[in-house]
Amino acid sequence: MRILYLDLDTLRPDHLGCYGYHRNTSPNIDSICKGGVRFDNYHCSDAPCLPSRTAMMTGQFGIHTGVVNHGGTNADQRLQGPSRDFRFTLDNTSFPKVMWNHGMHTCYIGGFANRHSTYNYYCGFKEIHDTGKGGMESAEHVTPDALKWIKEHAKEDDWYLHVNYWDPHTPYRVPDEYGNPFENEPISDWYTQEMIDKHQKKAGPHSIQDIMMYDDDCPDVFKSRHIGRIDNMKDMKKFIDGYDCGIHYMDSHIGQLLDALKEAGVYEDLAIIVSADHSENMGELGIYGEHATADYVNTRIPMIFRWPDGGAEGHVDKGLHYNLDIAPTVAELLGVDTKKLAPHWDGKSYAKSITEKADTGYGQIVVSQCAHVCQRGVRWGPYLYMRTYHDGFHLFPKEMVFNLAEDPREENDLAESHPELCHEGAWRLQKWHDEMMETMPDGYHDDPLWNVIKEGGPLHARGQLAKYAKRLEKTGRAEHVPELKRRHPKEFVDSK
Repeated sequence: MRILYLDLDTLRPDHLGCYGYHRNTSPNIDSICKGGVRFDNYHCSDAPCLPSRTAMMTGQFGIHTGVVNHGGTNADQRLQGPSRDFRFTLDNTSFPKVMWNHGMHTCYIGGFANRHSTYNYYCGFKEIHDTGKGGMESAEHVTPDALKWIKEHAKEDDWYLHVNYWDPHTPYRVPDEYGNPFENEPISDWYTQEMIDKHQKKAGPHSIQDIMMYDDDCPDVFKSRHIGRIDNMKDMKKFIDGYDCGIHYMDSHIGQLLDALKEAGVYEDLAIIVSADHSENMGELGIYGEHATADYVNTRIPMIFRWPDGGAEGHVDKGLHYNLDIAPTVAELLGVDTKKLAPHWDGKSYAKSITEKADTGYGQIVVSQCAHVCQRGVRWGPYLYMRTYHDGFHLFPKEMVFNLAEDPREENDLAESHPELCHEGAWRLQKWHDEMMETMPDGYHDDPLWNVIKEGGPLHARGQLAKYAKRLEKTGRAEHVPELKRRHPKEFVDSK
């Protein structure tokens, strides 16, 4: 068996042609989709980057691995403790190690572990090509290693190649010589001057006046594609074009890999998986160019699964799934005996969605975010309930509810008008939390979300508040400062 996994950082499914986007951003990804299954409700369990990929590789929620933040104690995976044998359990249960133990050569090409100093991520890869730029790689830094590997190994049997591209991730930085394929194409009509004017009043990192997180100071090296603030529709188009050009540029490099695989004569029988670690707020909840919330927009990711050995073609799966389901799914497709592995995974297989078009989705999913804010959300039916424990200086209410069928951009909060939905969402979230706490690893009894708050909050909201309050005053948003001080008195003092 040969498997190619395209791990595409910060990729919104609704900006891909195969998911219905009006721009032709992804012809090569779209061609893969035609021969496989497209999952429409596929989510990372824990956002953003480090928690998401840890969940994917371990098959466990962040509440169990401990990895929910980008810094502090909960940026590191929990030690196994007294039950650790000569090797830790992850050495058999990680996603790539399942394939290694199945007799496959596993290879990673990219820069993820180097970006977050998360070297457990490499567990299960026999061969590692770290492209060395810590997530600031553009496609031209990744593709040469991938093409070289394909040229040397593609015709061999039994391999898994994991290629990690970064181009849709901020700051948008496609080389100038690539041009702008969308220069004369309109952006979505959801974006209006009225929205821009409304969002000008919002506080919070990566808001429309502070796209560089806490200010608008976009470095000169990125200014041709990126932007520090948005004041009008011309700015908005530049911002959206920057993101879409990142996708298009990355897709063109994916095309080079596909051509090389076809030239090697292995494409037709090749399994291809296309996914991402998280999506991107592009104006939703007033946030731009960041993956900052535990909501539908930010945790929904593409999943395209082309499995030539009995897999469906052109099928669309509507069920709710997690990225942490990938290890049990591939294990089942490969015929791996998972009796000893399954107790270590929180995820479940959706293999029959691929081979039989069966409904294998969950009745609900719970998503989390603790690197920019501390939030958990629960999705059931058309509803998303969000509970905010630390607002990351966005001044979110404690509870929000959205009807995603009617409001996929999360503009109409139903919490006040439909308290019964808050009650149901809170009940569902508490029930999940009880189940997670009852199944904690040996020796652990704490919820990492609360540990993040105890240690000073999400990494990207530490040490910034006093300085940011001055910026709010300078940019005509001083009315938010008293409430920020009320909610975060200690953080305001500590950041002076």
